[in-house]
Amino acid sequence: MTVFGDYSRYYDLLYRDKDYIGEVQFIHQLIQSHAPNSLDILELGCGTGHHAALLAQQGYKLHGIDVSQEMLDCAFKRRSQLTTEIASNLQFTQGDICQVRLNQQFDVVISLFHVISYQTTNADLQAAFATAKAHLKPNGIFIFDVWYGPAVLTTPPAVRVKRLEDETTQITRIAEPVMYPNENCVDVNYNIFIKDKTDFAITEITETHKMRYLFKPELEILLANSQLGIYNYQEWLTNQNASLETWNVYFLASN
Repeated sequence: MTVFGDYSRYYDLLYRDKDYIGEVQFIHQLIQSHAPNSLDILELGCGTGHHAALLAQQGYKLHGIDVSQEMLDCAFKRRSQLTTEIASNLQFTQGDICQVRLNQQFDVVISLFHVISYQTTNADLQAAFATAKAHLKPNGIFIFDVWYGPAVLTTPPAVRVKRLEDETTQITRIAEPVMYPNENCVDVNYNIFIKDKTDFAITEITETHKMRYLFKPELEILLANSQLGIYNYQEWLTNQNASLETWNVYFLASN
C-alpha cells in the first residue's frame, strides 16, 4: 500500500474546499499562452483524477499516471460519472512517475499539487524530470508546482488542524511537521480521525508524508540534466513574482 492508501478513501472530502475549477482554468490559461495548439496532456501524479476530469471538460485528452491504485480507483469512479464523450478523453495508468514509459509523447506534461515535492531525493527528482522529458513532444511544455524553499525557510510549517464533513462522515485531520533542514525536507505527520455519523464509530489513520522544498538554482541544474529549461516561474494562481512569502510556486519548463 502506498502512502495514500487509507488516506485515499477520504482524500476528496479533505480537499472538497480546494479550488480545482480555478486551478484548471489557470493551467488552461498557461497552456493557451505558452503552447496554444496543445491537445493532449500527460499528468504525473493524477491522484483521484479531479484536475484530469476538469481538463477533459476543457477539451483536452489526458492520460493520468499515479503510483497509488487506491487513488486511481477513485479516478476511475470519477470517470464513470462523466458523459461518454468526456470520459473517452480520459485514460489512467498505475505507475511510478520516476520509471513509467508510455511510448507516447504529449503536447503538455503537468504535475500538480506538489507531486514533485514528494520526490525527496536528487535521484528521484532527476528520474521524474527524465520521465517528463521522455513524454514531451518537441517544443512541449512541462508545468509543475512545488513547495518553494525561500518561503518554507522564512515561514516554517506549523501544526495545522482541518475539519470537514459531509452527510455521512466527519473528519478531523491534524498535521504535525518535523523539519530536516540539512535534507531540505519536512515530514508531515498526519493523524486523521474519521467519525461515521450513522453509528458514531471513530477510525484513526496515521500517515507520514515526506516533502521536499525546492529552490530555483537546484531545479535549473536538475532540469538541464534532462534537457529541459525553465521558461517561467511565478506564484501559483496569482502569477505574481515568487517571494519569501510564496509557499506555492509553479515552474514552466520546455524542451
